[in-house]
Amino acid sequence: MGTALKSVEVVAAGHICLDVIPSLCTQLGMGTLLVPGKLVEIGAAQIAVGGAAANTGLALHRLGLRTKLMGKIGSDLFGEAILRILREYDHELADGMIIAPGEHTSYTIVINPPQIDRIFLHCTGANDHFAADDLQVEELAGARLFHFGYPPLMRQMYMNGGTELAALLSRVKGRGLTVSLDMAKPDPGSPAGQADWRSILMKALPFVDVFLPSFEEILFMLRRGRYEELAAAHGSDLLPFAEGPLLRELAEELLTLGSAIVVLKLGEHGLYLRTTSDPSRLADMGKGAVGMIEAWLDRELLAPCFEVEVTGTTGAGDCTIAGFLAGLLRGYGPEETLNGAVAAGACNVEQADATSGVRSWEAIEARLAAGWPKRPVHHALQEWSKARDSSGIWHGPAERRKR
Repeated sequence: MGTALKSVEVVAAGHICLDVIPSLCTQLGMGTLLVPGKLVEIGAAQIAVGGAAANTGLALHRLGLRTKLMGKIGSDLFGEAILRILREYDHELADGMIIAPGEHTSYTIVINPPQIDRIFLHCTGANDHFAADDLQVEELAGARLFHFGYPPLMRQMYMNGGTELAALLSRVKGRGLTVSLDMAKPDPGSPAGQADWRSILMKALPFVDVFLPSFEEILFMLRRGRYEELAAAHGSDLLPFAEGPLLRELAEELLTLGSAIVVLKLGEHGLYLRTTSDPSRLADMGKGAVGMIEAWLDRELLAPCFEVEVTGTTGAGDCTIAGFLAGLLRGYGPEETLNGAVAAGACNVEQADATSGVRSWEAIEARLAAGWPKRPVHHALQEWSKARDSSGIWHGPAERRKR
């Protein structure tokens, strides 16, 4: 473990890997790329760090927050590459990294053709052995927020009913930090895909202040039958079925399980927000969310995405999360925080890699002030269309009924 940073604001922890991103020309479809025995000429590869800890952590760093990363790597060439890349950004970013001699560093081959959602070929490596005891509480010194990402890709976090995940988050929450949690959708046939995720979330969410899964991930975890029914009939893209009543139902269950703020990522359709109606739960959100009760209490909002030319989608959700957490830590209200989140995600997809498109918070604010247009709301969310405010945020029916 490295020496703790007294000035750190955010610890971004969890899954980390080395990303290898080949450059693919626009005319190469998946049917052209994946042909047995065929040699396909491609461009140079980008080498970057990936995973939740790196993507969200580096995005937070680019947004101007003092951040360090906490992930587990091996003492091998890929691990050395990760440390070198992090130190090229800022030497202190790597001070929280856990180096496990003899283990293999995780890596991912990212197949990311323009205008097509990416495919990952992934080795989990040392991430599988990240455990609650790997967290040394002195590494949290000075921090206001602890973000943890991708437990479905970390074996210790979902085995034994998620006991390690709950223990880890409980330890952090006990230090008074705000805790945020992101997910990843496991392969349905894998051990992670067979885990009882509702039971895992029941243990973990009482220690989670901000829960930020995607719609597909949480549908898989809480409504497995509905997920499989939709996937069998319509394939892997289930976002068109993210209707308002279903979003509300899922978010309400997650609030009941213990989280104070639920943010569901909707890909190109934006972000859905639902918050607790319990003032005491908001008051217990910790050091990263002081004095925010009135503006955040019992809210239901939708933030459409901004118009951009998409180069790649790697890390888009992680950078969107970074934008949300940055707004929260700056003390902004939910509307401004949501717009900052979808703006950070939009900047990300303008570049092929996971974080280089993210600008400073000041640059994002300037782009917003210049009148950055938004995408239209998807037809499945048309019930929101009657309540759009001047910031481009849509107010949900539950919030309108409350008022």
